[in-house]
Amino acid sequence: MSDNSAEFIGDIPRHYDLGLGPNLFVDFADRLTRACRDGTATKVIELAAGTGIVSRKLRDGLPSEASLLVTDLNAPMLEVARGKFSEGENVDFTVANAMDLSFGAEAFDLMVCQFGVMFFPDKAVSFREAARVLKPGGRYVFNVFSAMQENPYSQIAYGIPAQFFPGDPPGFYLVPFHYGNPEKVREDLQAAGWQDVKHETIRLKKKIVNPEDFARGLVYGNPLIDEIRNRGNVDPEAVATAVLRALNVTFGPTDMTMPLEATMFTCTKT
Repeated sequence: MSDNSAEFIGDIPRHYDLGLGPNLFVDFADRLTRACRDGTATKVIELAAGTGIVSRKLRDGLPSEASLLVTDLNAPMLEVARGKFSEGENVDFTVANAMDLSFGAEAFDLMVCQFGVMFFPDKAVSFREAARVLKPGGRYVFNVFSAMQENPYSQIAYGIPAQFFPGDPPGFYLVPFHYGNPEKVREDLQAAGWQDVKHETIRLKKKIVNPEDFARGLVYGNPLIDEIRNRGNVDPEAVATAVLRALNVTFGPTDMTMPLEATMFTCTKT
C-alpha cells in the first residue's frame, strides 16, 4: 500500500469533488446522515471529511443549536469543504489526525466518518480514540467500501493504470477496498473496546453522472495521480482517456449504471 495514500493535496480536491462526489459519495452520504439523525446530538465531529459532501448534509439535518466540527488530515480538502458553508451555520474546521485526536475525553456525542477508516494506518488506535472523545451513549457512525469485485469501477481504476506501468502498477486503489469484510471491522472494533456495534451492507445501482468527469476523477481525484506523475513518461490524460473507454465498455454505452457496495457501522459507547 502506498505511503502517501492519504495525501489528498494539490489539484486532487477539485477533481475529487467534481468527478467522484456525484458518482461515489452522495448516495452513501444520504444513508449515513439519515442514520445520524436517530437520537439527539449537540456536539458533532466528522473525521476525514474530505470536501464536505457529508458535512453539508449533516449540517442540514442537525438541529441549528448543534455544533459541527469538520476535520480532515489534509487542509486543501477542508478548504473546498469550507466553501460549502456560510457564516453563522455553527460549523468549525480543523486539521486532525484520527489516530491522535487533540480533543479532551467525552467531548462529543456523535462522530461521523464516510470512507475514511480504510485509510487509517492503525484502525484499532483510531477506534480507541473515537471511544475516548465520545460521551457515554455517544455514537460513532461510519462506512467502508466493500471489496473491489463488489465495486467494479475500482477494478477499472486499478487495472487500466497498471497497463501503463507493467511490473510496477500504482497501488492507491488497493487501499480503499482492503477493509471490506464486516467481520474484520467488527473484530477491530471489539479489540478497541466497542461492544454495541451494528452494521448494514448497502448495495446501490448508480447511474454514472458525467462519465468524462468521473473518469478524470478516478485518475486525478486521489493520490493515484501523484503515483503516475512521479513515475513519469506517461501522460495522465492518456490514462484518463483509457479509463473512460473502459467505463463505456463495461457500463455503457447508453445505460452507464454501475453497482456500488459499502457497509455502514453504527457503534454506541457503553
